[in-house]
Amino acid sequence: MVMRLGVLFATLIHVADPESHSAALNMALDEVLLESTDAPLVRIYRWARPAVSFGYFGKHAAVAEAYPDREVVRRWTGGGVVPHGEDLTYTLVVPREHSFFATPASDSYRLIHECIAGLFTDLLEVRLTADAAREPSTVCFANPSQFDVLSGDVKIAGAAQRRTKLGLLHQGSIQGVALPADAAERLPLLFSSAPEVRQLTAEELSLAEEIARSKYATEAWTRRW
Repeated sequence: MVMRLGVLFATLIHVADPESHSAALNMALDEVLLESTDAPLVRIYRWARPAVSFGYFGKHAAVAEAYPDREVVRRWTGGGVVPHGEDLTYTLVVPREHSFFATPASDSYRLIHECIAGLFTDLLEVRLTADAAREPSTVCFANPSQFDVLSGDVKIAGAAQRRTKLGLLHQGSIQGVALPADAAERLPLLFSSAPEVRQLTAEELSLAEEIARSKYATEAWTRRW
């Protein structure tokens, strides 16, 4: 496997967001950043309470029945069902004008996960899956897709993407494995050798809170299918 540590993006913004948020607000913040950034950026975030996210076309009833004690949110990206709370969750946003946006979906997924695998250098033997799981499952971490990160036969990193007229939204989760204590600090360095750190702004947070209320926290969005 070729590790592309720190060289995927010449420049990268690391949006520091140390506060824990509701599931709806986390999804809304990702949307705000996608709509506003003019450079690649990464946000690593936390959950105010145990949550579960599921893909845009997923069936709400099945998720709510399987996770009755978790906050449930429908993602804007696709993919399967992902529990959150103990995982390391990150979002990578690439504006449409950046050359990486033109990278085919499977290649972009592979390149990003080659970087993620670098978190485990000298800690674990990890690899990317060559093919998708033979037995499909809507539970994301029970269903390795092509180019997910595995430790042995266990999936430890997966993600989902969405491309819009504005750019690429890549939402990822790392779980089921002991992470380095400094994993959150190291992750941006896997994508760029010199990420520029900035804080989440009050304006971004305010806009995201409105989007969370009007979209991601609504019954119309959550139960649309």
